[in-house]
Amino acid sequence: MKIATYNVNGINARLPVVLRWLKESSPDVVCLQELKSPDEKIPKTEIEKTGYKAIWHGQKRWNGVAILAKENLEIQEMSRGLEGDPEDIQSRYLEAVINDVVIGCLYLPNGNPAPGPKFDYKLRWFERLSKRAKELLEHDVPVVLTGDYNVMPTEKDVYKPERWVNDALFRPEVREAFHNLVAQGWTDAIRKIYPEETIYTFFDYFRNAYQRNAGLRIDHFLLSPDLNDRLKAAGIDHDVRGWEKTSDHVPVWIELAE
Repeated sequence: MKIATYNVNGINARLPVVLRWLKESSPDVVCLQELKSPDEKIPKTEIEKTGYKAIWHGQKRWNGVAILAKENLEIQEMSRGLEGDPEDIQSRYLEAVINDVVIGCLYLPNGNPAPGPKFDYKLRWFERLSKRAKELLEHDVPVVLTGDYNVMPTEKDVYKPERWVNDALFRPEVREAFHNLVAQGWTDAIRKIYPEETIYTFFDYFRNAYQRNAGLRIDHFLLSPDLNDRLKAAGIDHDVRGWEKTSDHVPVWIELAE
């Protein structure tokens, strides 16, 4: 099973790119983030024409998540959002079961400027994610938690880390929260396959970041222990970032043995 995650930075604005990528890469399961679209304007028909069915939790502005699965796979929605903050109405988490694997698609808050209210919200959201992650591990089922975590776990995950020391994506509190999450028993799939390589999944639109390979690794796959031995491969579709009118992220994928 090939599973991919992709922050599309606007599903309707990037639809030709997304459809082309789906056709060329052909993942079995796809998690999308930053749809920037209310539910009624999600391009369901166009997606279905590519051979995928989808569930989504849309929102007009910066948020919105979706999970796509090929037509031959069964998909059952589990939950929308994370418990713990009834006033949080942002659409940043969607969970489903696909062929007995629990898929959590997430879009963690950016948190800038830090410190500040947005940064505090980010840390609270991380706490709620960690609580849900622990619950899933206790159920002893195969789980994939993937999406845009908006965190660079180590200096190896950022081009010129000294420029990011005060950014919410690289502050020690956020990196510690990510490491504590992984320490529950999760496997960082990209780092398992590429323990030392420089892997970037985000390239700023400015300053020729893509051309200079001046990126960040902020899109991650965390795998439950059940899936650790089933991880066959992982990578990024780097060339997609060079397509016309594309997202500032690249698709990231893993492949699991059946």
